[in-house]
Amino acid sequence: AAAEGPLMRQYEGAARGRGVAAAGWRVCLAHRFEEPRQPYGAGDVPLRDVLRHVGLGLRYFRWWFKKTRIEKKSAFIDLLCAIPLQQIYGCPLGGIGGGTITRGWRGEFCRWQLNPGIYNYETVIANQFTVCLRCKGQTIYQQVLSVERPSTLQGWNWGYCGHYAFYHALYPRAWMVYELPGQDVVLTCRQVSPVIPHDYKDSSLPVGVFIWEVENGRDEDVEVSIMFSMQNGMGTKEDRSGGHWNEPFTFEKDGERVAGVLLHHCTRVNPFTLAISAREKAGTGVTHLTAFNPTGLGREVWQDLLQDGRLDSPTGKSSLTEKGEVTAAAVCASCRVPARGHRTLELALAWDMPCVHFGSKEKLHFRRYTRFFGSGGDAAPALSHHALTHYEEWERKIEAWQNPILENSQLPSWYKSALFNELYFMTDGGTIWMEVPPDCCAEDLQGPAGAGLSHLFPFLREYGRFAYLEGQEYRMYNTYDVHFYASFALIMLWPKLQISLQYDIAVTVVNEDVQPRQYLMCGQTAQVKLRNVVPHDIGDPGDEPWQRVNAYLMHDTADWKDLNLKFVLQVYRDYYLTHDSLYLRDMWPVCQAVMESELKFDTDNDGLIENGGFADQTYDAWVVHGASAYCGGLWLAAVCMMCKMADVLGDAEVQQKYTDILRKGKEAFERMLWNGKYYNYDSSGSHTSNSIMSDQCAGQWFLGACGLDQGEFEV
Repeated sequence: AAAEGPLMRQYEGAARGRGVAAAGWRVCLAHRFEEPRQPYGAGDVPLRDVLRHVGLGLRYFRWWFKKTRIEKKSAFIDLLCAIPLQQIYGCPLGGIGGGTITRGWRGEFCRWQLNPGIYNYETVIANQFTVCLRCKGQTIYQQVLSVERPSTLQGWNWGYCGHYAFYHALYPRAWMVYELPGQDVVLTCRQVSPVIPHDYKDSSLPVGVFIWEVENGRDEDVEVSIMFSMQNGMGTKEDRSGGHWNEPFTFEKDGERVAGVLLHHCTRVNPFTLAISAREKAGTGVTHLTAFNPTGLGREVWQDLLQDGRLDSPTGKSSLTEKGEVTAAAVCASCRVPARGHRTLELALAWDMPCVHFGSKEKLHFRRYTRFFGSGGDAAPALSHHALTHYEEWERKIEAWQNPILENSQLPSWYKSALFNELYFMTDGGTIWMEVPPDCCAEDLQGPAGAGLSHLFPFLREYGRFAYLEGQEYRMYNTYDVHFYASFALIMLWPKLQISLQYDIAVTVVNEDVQPRQYLMCGQTAQVKLRNVVPHDIGDPGDEPWQRVNAYLMHDTADWKDLNLKFVLQVYRDYYLTHDSLYLRDMWPVCQAVMESELKFDTDNDGLIENGGFADQTYDAWVVHGASAYCGGLWLAAVCMMCKMADVLGDAEVQQKYTDILRKGKEAFERMLWNGKYYNYDSSGSHTSNSIMSDQCAGQWFLGACGLDQGEFEV
């Protein structure tokens, strides 16, 4: 299960890409396809296997060339241009579905995921925090809080010694501690994003807050200024496309005032506004610089701050950038910290990209936060104000959620870290959370065959539609075979998003896509999506997700054995944890339909499905013949849950049908797979048949999560 996770996929993707670049046509070995036991040339590989791999490599290359070089689009899995692995990333900024901006553990702004499902791996050097210390009217220390020594902005004081800085992360918060050498001043920047369980408003906001705690260990007062500088854009070529501009702003509400600069990034597709700001309060002053050139020396910015610990705060908008020109802005918060005293400065970053197109540009989508802050592209000031005046409430809720686990001495520290820090993928997984358009009707969402899903339309209208990528280099939304594992994060923390996702899958199940296409593994042509079969995914961000599903074209997943079963298992698990009976009643006919589709794989009528002699499940490089521990166990667990759901819904006929299947299937499973110590990988009798598969009891695990692993329900 761990190997199916997004982090592992990201690492594997980098490794695979290097393998392809080195091996050329051996693209089949770079992906997770069936590999021979020994390298080519060892003398025991049948010619047909060599030819099959060559054919696969040629089919992939032809498809890749057409997609990337002719259509000028990104490949859903790009084996030839993999992203190099960089172990630089820290805690991302932002809530769920509004895009993310990731900071590295050295404080840099180094990964941008604002356009849905698309990542830019650019460290923008102008995006920095700078500290200025003044005593008795004189500046005594001014330093960019970065270890970098860049070729631009050389008029700034770079090269902070990393020995005096420390990084900690416990998602969705992070801490950077700077012990300013020789100054007896310690700065702690606490970074907070609104990722709050069971919250469906603030958790959608595209904001991050930086709370700077200043500790003065000196015997005299010190004036402390924190300057936050930001380039207009994401460090890509669009930053130089021209037509971008900045303007200062203030926003006051309920007696709280926030001031800063808006950076309007006016691209043709998916324009957005960045906002850098600080909270004004008694004893804290906020100044700004509307525009400066981040590719120059930057001396005017540095001298402006050095002179008095403030920025000049010019009025009015900046001029539009010319083509080839880049612009940036800065905001500065300042306060006096008494001797041996402590003060706090609060700054924020917000971004407003309310309306987005996916790669096909066919439909305009509205992000979840537009329900609360509007879709006009002018929400950045209000977002900034909301973040700076609500982050304390967010932190209280985050601590109430995390502390019972952190304070549990029975849990190891590595587990606590993994449990929270791996949740970063909830926001940084190319995640989208979209509103249902106001002019949308039930038929638009249900499709021609989805009228039976009576609760779907009001539910999606209330909670929106949610999707996340399989991995940053596996560009498919809601890849269902692996969402099976990750879904616990949703159902336990944001259950409405899991239910929403399940409704989207259910709609896809009952409808079909008859368009033909060639599958790369076998070279055969089949339709994209069959009715009453669970899809592999709900689409590619480079196309039109939800409208065109199954971006994965390595295998025809209509013959996969696990997808249908994982849908049934999640339906009951979701009901068990939410007690949502409307949801269960909507899903019951869909569960019956997918189980009927699955029954055809029980070719000998022994109550146990058989695998088809190819990689026909989530481990899509592993050939499986006959009965198998993984798919067989999932099948029996799904049959068991069908019995339980039928009992809950009073469907005695269906309950009896699946009770009979379960009785036969359990006997066959034990007889064909149990070897006295563990369950064999499959029943084929091949040299790999008695392999120990770590996931052999996945079905039993899911039953245990639903309280069904004892007595009559024990598989």
